[in-house]
Amino acid sequence: MTCTLGEVKNRADFVVYWGGNPAECHPRHFTKYALMPKSKFLPKGRKDRTAVLVDIRPTKSAKAADIFLQVRPGKDFELISILRALIKDQKVSAEVVAETGVTLEQCADLVERMKRAKFGCMFFGMGLSMTRGKHMNSAALLTLAAEMNAFTKFVAMPMRGHGNVTGADVIMRWQTGYPFGITFNRGYPRYNPGEFSTVDVLVRGDADAAFIIGADPGATMPQPAINHLARIPTIVLDPHVTHTSNLARVHITTAPAGISAPGTAYRMDEIPLPLKPALKSPYPTDEEVVRRIKDAIARKPFWMPEGEQILATQI
Repeated sequence: MTCTLGEVKNRADFVVYWGGNPAECHPRHFTKYALMPKSKFLPKGRKDRTAVLVDIRPTKSAKAADIFLQVRPGKDFELISILRALIKDQKVSAEVVAETGVTLEQCADLVERMKRAKFGCMFFGMGLSMTRGKHMNSAALLTLAAEMNAFTKFVAMPMRGHGNVTGADVIMRWQTGYPFGITFNRGYPRYNPGEFSTVDVLVRGDADAAFIIGADPGATMPQPAINHLARIPTIVLDPHVTHTSNLARVHITTAPAGISAPGTAYRMDEIPLPLKPALKSPYPTDEEVVRRIKDAIARKPFWMPEGEQILATQI
C-alpha cells in the first residue's frame, strides 16, 4: 500500500487528504508532487486529477480541493467505517451517516469516484490521530486503502509533521519489525500502540525517567504528559532551547543535523537523503553524546537490589 512520491506525481489521478492542511503545513506538496505536476500518464496536470479534503473545518487546502467533506470532530473512524461499508455494497442508514456531519449522498459519490480512479492515494495528517480514535483512525484508513485495491490501485501515506519522523520509523522497523509503539522492558521488542506509545506511557505515569533526542514533546503532547515529564528526571539532546529543555533536569546542546552533523534523513516516502555538514560546530553530535553515555553505563558495575541478587544467585 506504500509508494514513492514520484509514483504519486506520475500516476495518481485521485488524491485524498484526510486530517491535514498541506497548503500551510506542506506548501510544496501540491505543486511538486500531488496535484499540479504533468506527466506521461497525466499530461494535463491538475485537470487530470481529483482532489478531496476531509477535515473538521475549512482551511486553505479546502480552496484547492474539488471536494471538501467537513467531518465532525471525533467522527473520523465512523466516517471511514461507513466508506468501507459502502465499498462492499452494505446498506448504511442516512441517520447514521448524518452523525458524522456528512450526508449519505456525499459518501456514495466519493466511493463511486474512488472506484473509477486509475490510481488513488490517501495522505493522512496528524489531525486523524489527534482525536479520540488515535491510532485506530489511522489503522482504519489504511484498511480502507487496502480494500480499495479490490477495485483499483490505491495507496496510503502519512503526512509527517516533523523532520525525519519517517527515519525513526524506518530504523525501528528495520531493527525490530515494528515502526513505533515499542517496549523493550522484557529484553525483546513488543508492539502495541495505545499501550506502549510515548504519549500513553507518560499520561499514565509509567515512566520514571525520559531521554529525549531531537524532539520537543513539551510543545505538542497533552498537558498530563508534559506535567509528568516535569516531575521525572528528563534529559534532552537538542541544538536549541525548547519547551522540553526548559522543563528538563539536563539539557545537552548538540550540533544541528545536516548543518554541522552528518547523517541520513528520510523523506516521508522513505527515500533516504544523505546529509553532508557545511559548517563546523563546537558541540558534539547526538551520536557522540549517546555513545559516551552508553560507554559510561558499560563501565559502571552492575547493580541489582539485594533481595534480587540472592534470588539470582540461587537460580
